[in-house]
Amino acid sequence: MSSLSYAVSDSMTMLRRNLKHAQRYPSMTVSVVALPVMMLLLFNYVFGGALGVGIGGTAGGGTEYIDYVAPGIILMAATSGALVTAVGVCVDMTEGIVNRFRTMAISRASFLTGHVVGSVIQTLVSIALVIGVALLMGFRPNATPAEWIAASGLLALLTLALTWLSAAIGLVAKTPETASNMPMPLQFLPFVGSAIVPPESMPTGLRWFAEYQPFTPIIETLRGLLMGTEIGNSGPIALAWCAGLTLTGYLWARTAFHRGARR
Repeated sequence: MSSLSYAVSDSMTMLRRNLKHAQRYPSMTVSVVALPVMMLLLFNYVFGGALGVGIGGTAGGGTEYIDYVAPGIILMAATSGALVTAVGVCVDMTEGIVNRFRTMAISRASFLTGHVVGSVIQTLVSIALVIGVALLMGFRPNATPAEWIAASGLLALLTLALTWLSAAIGLVAKTPETASNMPMPLQFLPFVGSAIVPPESMPTGLRWFAEYQPFTPIIETLRGLLMGTEIGNSGPIALAWCAGLTLTGYLWARTAFHRGARR
């Protein structure tokens, strides 16, 4: 077998290990689904009537508002998965299992690859569940099959980017508690974007931040693909942000892992 074949085989072993952990301890996975679902219920049924008026919805049931807010909450499901990755990597680092892996004849890249691929799979399943809940609540996208595929690809790319960032966070965090807190800005940054209300409704300074932060073009692209709204130049910007975040997270994680090996 070639070195690449060994690396793939070892990565698959690590992937099975992480998926078995997720199956044995499902509480973290449940939390990934629970938070965006709670947000969807809160903003649609509690605030939807008032917020829907401001964006052209109806004050009665907020039916149109769920079509606006659902893409943003679906994206939040991707950011919620960051917590699981950071904690999982940090637990392995602090409990000493990684030191044991380093003494074994396995690919060093397999540890991070297994965590990242496993977390991406879990998060994408969570996103599908959140989409299902949104549909039950009245979310009615008019996307074509091709647009659904494009939206799924965008969510997968964003999930990959956030997972690599979270893996790096888990490597540098000193304790699992710290690892669980560090990704929280990623979870709530979509709120200061176009997830809940249009940036045009915000004060000038906040509006500028909302328009130029990473999640707004991603949300607008996702909303455009699912609901047929104008995407404009948000598509290329969203892809550029996802690619940049993926590269940043990968390089940060690789550097942190090798630095830990030299200690």
